[in-house]
Amino acid sequence: MIPRITIAQTMDVLSSMASLAGYKAVINAADRFPGYFPMMTTAAGTIPPAKVLIIGAGVAGLQAIATAKRLGAMVEVFDVRSAVKEEVESLGARFIEVAGSVEKTEAGGYAVSQSDDYLNRQKSVIHEKALKADVIITTANIPGKKAPLLLEEKTVKGMRAGSVIVDLATESGGNCEVSEDGKEIRYHGVTIIGDSKLYSTMPDNASRLYANNLYNFLKFLIKDKDKPISFDHEIIRKTCLCNPGAD
Repeated sequence: MIPRITIAQTMDVLSSMASLAGYKAVINAADRFPGYFPMMTTAAGTIPPAKVLIIGAGVAGLQAIATAKRLGAMVEVFDVRSAVKEEVESLGARFIEVAGSVEKTEAGGYAVSQSDDYLNRQKSVIHEKALKADVIITTANIPGKKAPLLLEEKTVKGMRAGSVIVDLATESGGNCEVSEDGKEIRYHGVTIIGDSKLYSTMPDNASRLYANNLYNFLKFLIKDKDKPISFDHEIIRKTCLCNPGAD
């Protein structure tokens, strides 16, 4: 419930955990992928780099981009928010844009629901890109709603054997039609990892970041012990569940 504003960044648990999950998603995908991520030139010939498609350029997506690029992969990224294009390209990835998306500044940086026409065009573009990808990382979530279905069963069936999909949105329904939360499955030769809590596989760093988030939130609440908490502040207003002293 922490608003995504500058002053609240150090308190944002979702962002902390998403960063860890985005990193681990690529590491797990590289482990399952039966080939190199970087381009390799050998005496026996040149092996092209892996093609990685990342769907959703939020915190998890951006960390996934950075990790995949460090490993030497070619990275393409899709997101309905055109505002993230500059961040994506600054990390060395190619941004895939589908015209006509709905964006709302009051959504706090999150994606919002789109029209049926846009969703159909979006699925068509993603389908074409997915068929050429070796690895797909999906991170698309809409707060309080079912995750958008972006990878249909027919798309998975058309992917090359040995390809890997990591779906980080499975807790809210998943971005991939055949993914299952907490399970790793093989479907028509494609490995599909459904895990919305990948950060739990990095408990040391996850605990450290979570503790810092809580510390910074509490420090904000009691920064002036001689003054009452201001319920007019956006951070307090958005996170307060009950205020017995309110009118």
